[in-house]
Amino acid sequence: MAFLLGFLIAFAIGVTGVGAGTVTAPLLILALGLPPEAAVGTALLFGFLVKLPAATVYLLRGQVAWTPLGRLLLGGIPGVLLGSLILAHLKGAKDLVLLLVGCTVVLSAGLGLCRSLKGAPQGQDRPQVLPPAAFGIGLEVGFSSAGAGALGTLLLLHATRLSPQRVVGTDILFGLALALLGGGVHLYFGQVEPDLLIPLSTGGVLGAALGALLATRMPKKPLRLALLLWLLFLGAQLVYRGVAHG
Repeated sequence: MAFLLGFLIAFAIGVTGVGAGTVTAPLLILALGLPPEAAVGTALLFGFLVKLPAATVYLLRGQVAWTPLGRLLLGGIPGVLLGSLILAHLKGAKDLVLLLVGCTVVLSAGLGLCRSLKGAPQGQDRPQVLPPAAFGIGLEVGFSSAGAGALGTLLLLHATRLSPQRVVGTDILFGLALALLGGGVHLYFGQVEPDLLIPLSTGGVLGAALGALLATRMPKKPLRLALLLWLLFLGAQLVYRGVAHG
């Protein structure tokens, strides 16, 4: 079950480009019944492992902008550490965590939907915006595992003049660093399911490779819109469970 779930999640990510954290944590909570904090920790390390091959490709192609990446990490690293620590101390407040994770998934999916329908914004160089905005993204990633893909890409498109390829490459490295640090904190607090992570990641690596292979042959936009609408539904389910006490 975990192998198949990891394969399907990573395949959808490979085809549509929707972030790993946005998809994985809600499914681990709703489909496998994991506690929210364990779902977030496991989703972060799963996202790190699945993104590694893609990050290597973008690095080898020279499609990573190091100065913007450094500014993102300047804010993102303290943000993800703080968000992970907050979640670790809210372990008993299951309803509140479900509510906040659900709201984050709805926000990320909604912004992704707007971006898909309206197209990419016209970017201007605003380097001073990157660290504080990245702090907020890091906080969100540490708390919910979602946001690095959708919000990081949106921030780079808004505050830099990078090419689309360098935006994707830079954001993947940013998300990779946040996933590793956030996942490490959750692992330290025992909020990762190692027995689940191994088959999930094995299926994920295969799914990501097949998704990347078929990405140019499949209708990307309709699939992306369908997945984002589905994520809105999953996020609403989490919000409902948080409000209705699980």
